[in-house]
Amino acid sequence: MSLRSQKWKEVGLAYCFLLPSIVLFSVFMFYPMIRSVYLSFHLTNPRGIVAMFVGLENFIDIFRTGAFFESLQVTALFMLYTVPTGIILSLVMVALTHNKLKGMSLFQWIFSMPIVISVATGSAIWLLLFHPSIGMLNYYFGLLGIQPVFWLSNPSWALFSVSLMTIWMNSGFSYIVLLGGIKGISPEIYESALIDGANARRMFFNITMPLLSPTFFFLSIVSIIGSFQAFGQIHILTKGGPSHSTDVVVYSIYQEAFVNFQFGTASAKALVLFVIIMLLTVIQFRFAEKKVHYQ
Repeated sequence: MSLRSQKWKEVGLAYCFLLPSIVLFSVFMFYPMIRSVYLSFHLTNPRGIVAMFVGLENFIDIFRTGAFFESLQVTALFMLYTVPTGIILSLVMVALTHNKLKGMSLFQWIFSMPIVISVATGSAIWLLLFHPSIGMLNYYFGLLGIQPVFWLSNPSWALFSVSLMTIWMNSGFSYIVLLGGIKGISPEIYESALIDGANARRMFFNITMPLLSPTFFFLSIVSIIGSFQAFGQIHILTKGGPSHSTDVVVYSIYQEAFVNFQFGTASAKALVLFVIIMLLTVIQFRFAEKKVHYQ
């Protein structure tokens, strides 16, 4: 067998192994994306069947009304509530539990637990905690003499409440990623710093933080994308209310498609959201990556 034929055989074998993944990606990612692009240029009837070609009219309607910009503003605020707070909270937990003291493995297991809880289950738990009359949060507030808070029915508190639940839900993943990053730092670096007379605070800010920058970079990208795709907790806790105070972009897409049956407009919104997420990711790679230390 010639070298050329052997190479083609290896390539063919590789594609045979990749075929199941290619089929899954085609069915669940590429086809829906192509279909969304197609629907965004059309009007559809309540059954989702294309009724009329309208060109860019769906996109123009999105930017003509203020509803999309309001949803985008809510989404941006939700991102600001959840992403920095979640990363900082996970960093604090890692800083307190990454040492080898007795019993730290138990705390590491506890802090990692939210990663195994589904969005639906977590939302159901927090729905009980947020209950205005029988919820545990208002119960403890009552013991402190604080008036009950209408967490999910007050527009001033609703987005904060959903953000609080989201921070807890994402803390397990962030904690595990940061814990893995900090355990990947060579102990020899800390030993050298101790010999030079560095204290714990200086080692944390001058050694640990710079060497964790690739982990922070990864977490920020994943967390921002996740915040723009939030849906489950909002659908269960508030359904976009009250007064659209938690109506993020993804939930407005859901309402447009499966409540108003405007699949063309919903597809246009989804494509605009895709472009926004892609631009944010490119900006992060363009500017934030410069401050990342890979060595």
